[in-house]
Amino acid sequence: MSAPEQTPGGSYAPALETPRSPYQRSRSTRPNWELHGWLFMRMSGLALIVLVFGHLFINLVQGEGIHQVDWGFVAGKWSSPFWQTWDLLMLWLAQLHGTNGVRTVINDYAERDATRFWLKMALYLATVIVLVVGTLVIFTFDPCADPTRNFDFCSAR
Repeated sequence: MSAPEQTPGGSYAPALETPRSPYQRSRSTRPNWELHGWLFMRMSGLALIVLVFGHLFINLVQGEGIHQVDWGFVAGKWSSPFWQTWDLLMLWLAQLHGTNGVRTVINDYAERDATRFWLKMALYLATVIVLVVGTLVIFTFDPCADPTRNFDFCSAR
C-alpha cells in the first residue's frame, strides 16, 4: 500500500474538524459515599483531637492527676449532662472514625467479595454492640445505687 501522492503546493495534512464543545461532566444522581467517608474522617479527626485532649487534660493534668481517677471521680463527672455529652460524642466519633478506617482497609486488602462482605458484617456488628453498650453505660450509670458509697451529689436526690 503506497502513500497518496502529494502535489507541490497541495494540502499535506488532513483538514481538522471543528473542536467539540468542552467536556461536560454529567451530574450523578447517586451519593458519593467514598467522598462522604473521606470528609467524615477529616472532620471527626479534628473533633476527636479537641475531645481527647480535653478529656486527658481534665482527667490527668488538672487536680491530683491520675490519682484522682476512681469510681467517685467518674461518678461526679457523669452526674453532669455536659460530661455525659462530651464522653458520648467522644465514644461515637472515635468508634465511627475507627470503623470507617477499618472498612477502608478491608476494601483495600480483602480480595474475595465473600471475605470482604463477612469482614465488614463482623465490623458493623461489633460497632453497633460497642455503641449501644457504651451509650447505655453513659446514660444509665447510677453511682448512688451502691449503698456503701456516700457521695455528696447522691444526697441531693
